[in-house]
Formats: sequence, structure tokens, C-alpha cells
Amino acid sequence: MRTMSSPWARFYSNSCCLCCHVRTGTIILGVWYLIINSVVLLILLSALTDPDQYHLPSAELGSEFEFMDDANMCIATAISLLMILICAMATYGAYKQRAAWIIPFFCYQIFDFALNTLVAISVLVYPNTIQDYLRQLPANFPYKEDIMAVNPTCLVVIILLFISIILAFKGYLISCVWNCYRYINGRNNSDVLVYITTNDTAVLLPPYDDPASAAGKDPPPPYVSA
Repeated sequence: MRTMSSPWARFYSNSCCLCCHVRTGTIILGVWYLIINSVVLLILLSALTDPDQYHLPSAELGSEFEFMDDANMCIATAISLLMILICAMATYGAYKQRAAWIIPFFCYQIFDFALNTLVAISVLVYPNTIQDYLRQLPANFPYKEDIMAVNPTCLVVIILLFISIILAFKGYLISCVWNCYRYINGRNNSDVLVYITTNDTAVLLPPYDDPASAAGKDPPPPYVSA
């Protein structure tokens, strides 16, 4: 008998990082993102309470606007709070084996991966934008002159290589979270089947709709694919 399987099944695995289960890896990843966003939130809140500490005058930036005004700080704070909520949901969902709680974090990973992909495409299509961006940096920016002295083609190759490594790593993390979702979802479905079996619930195959119609009749032959 030949069984049909999804072409994506070959990428499914219960282990990640070659040492731990995908559920454990998702919990670690959620806690890590939770810590990072909590630190960012603390920095933003301290900047809101003491703006002079994180204020950079426009003269140092070589532009006519401030580094971060109150509106941008409030938006960044709201985004950090949202990220903390999403990471907490993913950690709780992986720990309590609730697959639906992992979906927001998985969607965030896809969105982040798409943004990084667009950055790589923009660098590849418009390589001159790198030099324009470097010229707009402040004069006292660390290693600005050394970076601008690098050959433009080599600089583009280095940046694309760096972005490719980041994309590969992010793609692997996405696969780990997705495998965790599939594992928890499949485990919950198997628990439902076990519950039905232990409660002596009869499951009839078509064309029979009830036990009375199935009495005295031979069951249909099983389908076997060549």
C-alpha cells in the first residue's frame, strides 16, 4: 500500500539545533525575544522620563531634526509592548501545548523575514543607495571613512552575504516554530482520537450512516493505490 504524503513533510522534524525538542526550542526563543523586548521597553520608558539623557542635538547628526521625538518614542513603546505580548503568548502556548497561541509569533517571524528579504533585494537592485546612505551619516560616525573607502562592489557583496546569513538563520527559526506548531497540533488531535476510542464511540465509514444500515452487509473493499 502506498501512502500519499505532503511534499513539505520531509522538512518536518521534532528536533531543533541538533540537541533539543522543537517545543523546548520555541520556549527558549520566546523567552529570548521576551527579554530583548523587555530591555528595549525599559530603555524607552527611561528615555520618556528623562529625555535629556538620550537626546542628541541635530548638529551632531548633520540634519534638521531630533534623534527621537516624543511621538516616535510613544510608537516604539507601543510596538515593544505588542512584541512582549506576542512573545509571551508563544512561550505560554508552547509550554501549555496550545497551538493557536503560537500563530501570532509565527506571523511576526514571517513579516520580519519578508522585510529583511526586501532589504536584500533593494541592495541588489539599487547598490548605489549604500554610498548615499553612508554620506548621510554624521561625520563622527565610527569607521565611516574606512567603510566609504571600501570598493563599492565589495561592499555590496559583503552586505548581501551578511544579510543572507541572517535570512538563513531566521528561516531556520521559522521552521522550528512551525514544526512546534505542527507537533502540538498533531498531539492534540491524537489526544482527541484516544478520547473517542476509550469512550467506545463507533466510527463508521461511508456509505453506512448508522449501525442499523450496516448490519448484515459486507464492508466496502479498502482503497489501495497502485
